[in-house]
Amino acid sequence: MLSRLCSRVACPRDAVATLTYVYADSMAVLGPLSHNHEPHAYDLCAIHAERLSAPQGWQIVRHEVFREVGYGA
Repeated sequence: MLSRLCSRVACPRDAVATLTYVYADSMAVLGPLSHNHEPHAYDLCAIHAERLSAPQGWQIVRHEVFREVGYGA
């Protein structure tokens, strides 16, 4: 998978998350970077993903991926 840049104007950082909107539910959904570029989604860098806000009356759903921790020596 090739890296993609943040969708924000003039942001040179690599994207780490994908933002989609569910207009019917007034919801913004932020999850891990999608495997493929989606035409109706926005790829965001870590800084812009952290700063994400939604319009009044909307909710933000953040899906985070936790890496498995290995045990043993």
